Amino acid sequence: MTDFNIQPLVGFGDLKFGQTLKETIAKLGEAEEIDEIEGDDNMNTVILHYWKNEMSIFFEGIEKSVISCFETDNQQATLFGVKVFDLDRKSLVGHMHNHGFTEHEVEKEEGENRVTFEEGLIDFFFHGDEMLAVSWGVLVNANGDIEQI
Repeated sequence: MTDFNIQPLVGFGDLKFGQTLKETIAKLGEAEEIDEIEGDDNMNTVILHYWKNEMSIFFEGIEKSVISCFETDNQQATLFGVKVFDLDRKSLVGHMHNHGFTEHEVEKEEGENRVTFEEGLIDFFFHGDEMLAVSWGVLVNANGDIEQI
């Protein structure tokens, strides 16, 4: 993967939300590590970790397992044309605001601060002013279909 463009509610580079596990592996090859999490509602989550690309891809759905979330700490990742890991918290909020994401919340947890833009289903994790990771996704139902926010 060479395109690390974060696209809220759309995908990551040429990987798109709603893409199947099989399609993803065909594009990226086998993951370096795979985790499975059993949910209370029979909605299992499969996580493919591609450590070389510094990203994890989450799959959900009972009928069909599709991409529901990405997480990255890849320093080359861009968001609306800017290297996102070069942004401090204040710059990030301004950058998101300039692209239509105007409301955010800040939550402190375990020494980290999480800046959440609910309308984009995207979280930015900071230690002080240093961004550590970005996580973004969509809502997926049991059939593997993306639900509207």
